[in-house]
Amino acid sequence: MILSFEGTIREGRALDVRDLDLTAAAVVAAVRGRESSVDVTAPEHGSVHERVGHVRPGMGLSTRTALAAAARSRGLSAPQDEQLAAVRAELSTLDCPSVSTRAERRSVSEQGAETERLRERVAALRGRVQAARERGDDTEELEAELAAAVRDLSEAETERVAARERFDAARDAAREARDVREQRLKLADRRANLERAARAHLVEQVDTEYAEAVAAVPGRTPTNPYEADGVTAALAVGRVAALNAPVVLDCDRFDSPEAAASWLDAPVVRL
Repeated sequence: MILSFEGTIREGRALDVRDLDLTAAAVVAAVRGRESSVDVTAPEHGSVHERVGHVRPGMGLSTRTALAAAARSRGLSAPQDEQLAAVRAELSTLDCPSVSTRAERRSVSEQGAETERLRERVAALRGRVQAARERGDDTEELEAELAAAVRDLSEAETERVAARERFDAARDAAREARDVREQRLKLADRRANLERAARAHLVEQVDTEYAEAVAAVPGRTPTNPYEADGVTAALAVGRVAALNAPVVLDCDRFDSPEAAASWLDAPVVRL
């Protein structure tokens, strides 16, 4: 591991950088390949590092989830893995767009009202034309007005039919989207159940090692390993895991960075 900061270069498996004006967040970001004010050259971090790669007082930890990640870092697997991969793959193919029929429904209503208005206008004009004829009046202007109203009605009826078709299509799309959402919910439940089962299986495989690691962590040993404080649990999980990337230690459980690196069997940066 090589750490470089403002012209200062440190190299080794266990680095003490408490004399440098560094923040733990900057070192963690560098270790995980994110933009940072410090540069760290070291092996790539894995998923378990995201959980126990930064050990500090007051940290929270989902111990069983972290232990499952530790087990996987050592190449262990669960019988649910194949099913879990299939469910995740199927979920990734299900696109669930948000579909609304509000605009189409409003258009149907508006076109229906407009069509009805024009029908009434056509009927009224026909009545006026008929009355004018019976009186012997000139009907040319009224007939032209009637013809225009009939054309408007025809166009409105065509648009009403089109609006209805658009609404039907939107309603079908909404129904399909609802079906997809229901399918996604079922698959998500299935995925969660498989993840829980896989996690339980993985934890069971390293449970004894974890309990022994908790007992070996410097400091008070809890009666129940799964009720250990965040620092103790993180250190124990780190000891169980195969950690290649540096662990950033911001706690006083070890006499020296070298002692921590030896105990964890992993590179260590002490802040």
